[in-house]
Order: sequence, then C-alpha cells, then structure tokens
Amino acid sequence: MADLKRTPLFDLYKESGAKTIDFGGWDLPVQFISIKEEHEAVRTKAGLFDVSHMGEVEVKGPEALNYLQKLMTNDVSKLVDGQAQYTAMCYEDGGTVDDLLIYRKAQDDYLLVINASNIEKDVKWMEQHLIEGVTALNISSDIAQLAIQGPLAEKILQKKTSYDLSSIGFFRFADDVDVDGVKALVSRTGYTGEDGFELYCLSSDAPNLWKSLLEAGKEDGLVPCGLGARDTLRFEARLPLYGQELTKEISPLEAGIGFAVKVNKEADFIGKEALKKQKTEGLTRKLVGLEMIDKGIPRTGYEVFVGDQLVGFVTTGTQSPTLKKNVGLAVLDMDVTEIGTEVEVQVRKKRLKAQVVSTPFYKK
Repeated sequence: MADLKRTPLFDLYKESGAKTIDFGGWDLPVQFISIKEEHEAVRTKAGLFDVSHMGEVEVKGPEALNYLQKLMTNDVSKLVDGQAQYTAMCYEDGGTVDDLLIYRKAQDDYLLVINASNIEKDVKWMEQHLIEGVTALNISSDIAQLAIQGPLAEKILQKKTSYDLSSIGFFRFADDVDVDGVKALVSRTGYTGEDGFELYCLSSDAPNLWKSLLEAGKEDGLVPCGLGARDTLRFEARLPLYGQELTKEISPLEAGIGFAVKVNKEADFIGKEALKKQKTEGLTRKLVGLEMIDKGIPRTGYEVFVGDQLVGFVTTGTQSPTLKKNVGLAVLDMDVTEIGTEVEVQVRKKRLKAQVVSTPFYKK
C-alpha cells in the first residue's frame, strides 16, 4: 500500500480524538466526536474542517481570462476582482473533468480550487490546453485550506480578525486578511448548505490557525469536523461530489448544475457543442432525490428499477441527520423523474420501495 498523503494538520488530529481513513490516497479524519454530533453542530452552531487536501492552481498572465473561458462551462468574464465563481470543466462529449471554484484576484490573476482526487488529472488537462500568455502553476502543497461553517461562523471568526467580515458577501472574498497573525484569503463560500468561510493560508501557518479558531469558538460550541459530516451536510444541501454526482460519464446538466453552464457565452469552451445539444434536444436522464418508503438505506451504486426495467442508480444515500429519513440522490431515466413517482431500489437481495422527492433535502 502506497504511503498516504497527509495535511499539515495531521499531528493535531490525534489531540482532538480523530478517527482517520484513506480518502483518495489521503489519511484524513472521518470523524472527531461522531458524524451526527458534528453535523448537528454545523447546522446549529459551527464546525471547523481541515480541507487542506483540496488542490490549488494559480492561473496568471495577460491571456488568463481567454484561457479560462476556453476550459470552463461558466462565464468567467462575468467575474470582478474579489469574486468567486462555481464552474465545471468538461470533456468534448460533455462528461465532467471536475467541478471547481475560481477566485478572481485581478484581471490576469486567478486562483482555482480543485478536488483532491483530481489534482493530477486536472493539472494535466490544464497543461494540455495551455495557450501562450498564460501560466498554470500547481501550488497545492504550499496551501492549506480550513473551512469554518455554520450560523455562528462569522461571530467566531470575527474574534480573531479586525477585518469586517460582514462586508464579505456570498461568493466574495478578501485577500491577505490577518487572522490572529496568519495571512489568509478569506472567502464566504462552503460545502455545507450553511453560512461560513473558507480560509486559504500557507501550509506552515495552518496548525496555528486551526488551534486559534478552535479556541475562539470554544464557548460558542465550535467543534472540529471530519469527512463524514462534510458528506452528510453537502448531501442534504444537494451539493454534488465529484466521483458520485459528477463523473466522466455524468454531465453538469444531468447533475443539476446547469446554472454553471453558459452555452450562450461568446467564448467557445470544451464540451460546449455536446452540452448545447443536451439542452436543445432535452436530457435523457437527470439527478433526482429519492426518499425510501420501505425500510432501508439507498447506498452509492445501488440500482433503481420500475417493474423489471433498470432506470438508474443511486449516487449518494444515507439517513439524513437533519430530517431523520432515509434519502438518496440518483441518476434516473427522464420518464421516471416526476416528483411522487414510485421506484424500487435494489438493497442487497431485496427491492425496496422509494419515491422521487424534491431537493435539496435541506435548505437554510
């Protein structure tokens, strides 16, 4: 077994009682206390996540915007300095290379945040499509990322900085913010369905920042959180996870992130024709919510049937900690995606009844 990669905070996990697992080649905490308690803390107070396994790429140069417009499904020209954008990169056939965030620091200076499991693939893809007047530099190992999420996130973070955090709007950011002596890019973004911030700093500064924030949030109920709660939180809010809701085979339109696909933008981008076709001719399948009627949990990869007909598969499923219901996300054939449609999920050797429900399962 190859050595697992570790974030700069690995040595601090043990102090907080973390249980770690192999997550895409990384040794990461699945939980500190329990997934349910951590989930609950983020929904009601606040949670702190180490997301330093995520990848960061700096794209700079006079042609940076044109280059990004060619790679991205969203319209990067709409960004202003200090703004972030959610987007996807696609293959020619409309399948997804990755979903990511773009931070515009200046007209010729962007920070891209990509999924940990895709770093090598994404960087290779970006290098393959490089144009003159642009550099794309993988700075993932230099940068750590912490996320403080939940209704009390702003109040807690504000204790450690003189920067007015209320001035940072949703999907906006401030760079070089002093957070208890650590310089960080502070962004009002997250992956939980709650308000909160993502902080990017030098890897060497991350342990101090982690300890400082936990101390600041002690009296407000801030807890360290692992990947388990991160997954149940993002799932309830219907935020896609690459490798499950988005893949080489699943397009952004099928996954329900059409808002990040601008087929009418002037610039040609990779996958534009295929996605345009999906839009004009209509999708043959799409991602929907399922709620179990029979007792059972719809897990990733389980097949979905109507009668003897295989109509799709579950991408993510669990017992929702907030709703206390067994729910899942599934890619289903278009003719069975109406709300209320009854289907059957193959749970081990049994077919259990479920119905199509509206998503997100949780909305703040």
